[in-house]
Amino acid sequence: MSILVRDAEREDVPTLVRLRLANAERHVELDPTIYRVPDAEVVHRHFEEVLAADSEALIMVAELSGDVVGMVEVIVLADPPAHQILAARRAAEIHTVVLDGHRGEGVGSALVIAAERAAAERGVSILYAGIFAPNRGAVRFYSSAGFGPRGILLSKEQGPPAD
Repeated sequence: MSILVRDAEREDVPTLVRLRLANAERHVELDPTIYRVPDAEVVHRHFEEVLAADSEALIMVAELSGDVVGMVEVIVLADPPAHQILAARRAAEIHTVVLDGHRGEGVGSALVIAAERAAAERGVSILYAGIFAPNRGAVRFYSSAGFGPRGILLSKEQGPPAD
């Protein structure tokens, strides 16, 4: 079976919504304190807007035998402001989703390779794959695609303000 990766089109929006919600459900199982299942209508509007507008976001889908079985979304980040110390490098976040029945078939790898190429064509020199809960599968997948640690992201949960 040959994997076709192409730019997402407006006709793909219902499938993109299904992919996003399936991915959210999987992540909620990992850690419901970090992840949530967003409202389907809100997700639908997001994809409609991104695909209709001249957006910095890039969405591609992977097809097997004519069925969309995965997607990748690349969100270009704003350059650091001139007053900050980080060197200005065009960066983006990458989010990859492959339907459960098609993992391990090369779909995710094909999506990442296509996304890397498309991002480079847009001047992106660094891609970030955020993994915010123990998810060995995601770490293994992105590591096999050449992603590795870059610094440390520290976070702190805060309660409501003290009176």
